[in-house]
Amino acid sequence: MLPLDKDGLPYDEGSERASSVEDYKVTCIQFIEDISNDYLAWVDYYKLPPEEDKKRRDRILATVERTNEWIAKVATTIKGVDVVMDDGIQKMAESTAGNPFQIGVFVNNSSGYTLAKPGIIDINVKAIGREECKVKLGWHQKDKRFLVSSTSNVSIDESNIVEGQEFDLLDLHLKINAQDCKPRDLISFTVIVSEMREGQEHERRGVTTIIHIM
Repeated sequence: MLPLDKDGLPYDEGSERASSVEDYKVTCIQFIEDISNDYLAWVDYYKLPPEEDKKRRDRILATVERTNEWIAKVATTIKGVDVVMDDGIQKMAESTAGNPFQIGVFVNNSSGYTLAKPGIIDINVKAIGREECKVKLGWHQKDKRFLVSSTSNVSIDESNIVEGQEFDLLDLHLKINAQDCKPRDLISFTVIVSEMREGQEHERRGVTTIIHIM
């Protein structure tokens, strides 16, 4: 068991950064609202067709609303607030970039904001490229396939991934080991999918998902 602080919540290693979790939540909610203006400004800069412009703006604003709801109601520690806040920032960046090809990431048939129990959690990654394109699982960084942030120790099993394999339709099941998690833990992860044309990467996009452990 983790030591408890005076509020009866698990000890929070980030607690020295704010006088209380509630104060930190207020600060981060305001930060999410402020930084969303930067992403909306990028959408302005792109000068998109009206329909695409509206789609990206709506997604950014929906992310602000949902992220701040999770900060207020789901996170219980400063570390948890950080996981939700960073998840929201990733999602806003993804919404700003748009989706030139179809990609989805699902946990228990939900996407974006999901629920799961502690244990081995199934992640279903689906994608399909545009005409004459294939898709494959990409890398977040040169030496890191997935971006993962969590309030507990978790890992994504990469043993069943065939490196470089391209698909007309990607329908991949990954496993995230959340056996050390407890209820109220939070996991955010980003999956990268590359769209390939004649063996060369044509586009790449990330999809960020957050899991609330129940």
